[in-house]
Amino acid sequence: MGIEIERKFLLISDAWRSEATSIKRMAQAYLNDSDALKQGREHCSVRIRIAGDTAHLNIKSREMGPKRQEFEYAIPVPDAESLMALATEGKVDKIRHYVPRDGVLWEIDEFLGENTGLVVAEIELTDVHQDFVRPPWLGSEVTEHGRYYNMALAGRPYSRWNEDEKAC
Repeated sequence: MGIEIERKFLLISDAWRSEATSIKRMAQAYLNDSDALKQGREHCSVRIRIAGDTAHLNIKSREMGPKRQEFEYAIPVPDAESLMALATEGKVDKIRHYVPRDGVLWEIDEFLGENTGLVVAEIELTDVHQDFVRPPWLGSEVTEHGRYYNMALAGRPYSRWNEDEKAC
């Protein structure tokens, strides 16, 4: 069983762009319903992701916060495309920018389509209490705000949020 420890943050500037060492375009969709997950009728999200010429099936437990169970399996791209057609809600398109800094790798997702305008930085840690250096371009932490999770963005994109929701 895999455990993912991940924290999410908003950004206060574009200064991170000059530090990015690579980028990858990604499309992902979910095979289950975010409302069922919120209401406790389901206990995990099931995601299909195509990133470049690779594809994965990913299953994450529904806990909010930085620590969740995670299982990920490589699958053929044609299978992923067929599974995406079965998605229960919208598709999430994004460009992931990889920014190595101070011994950790920041993954900065710049969302496209109905989520255009949202940019979120993620960091995967080895321990919930692991210290890390906060880059000057890092803003508020949103790990505990479910609307920033990709599954939530598939069902209710950023373009549908009100101004209070966009404020943090």
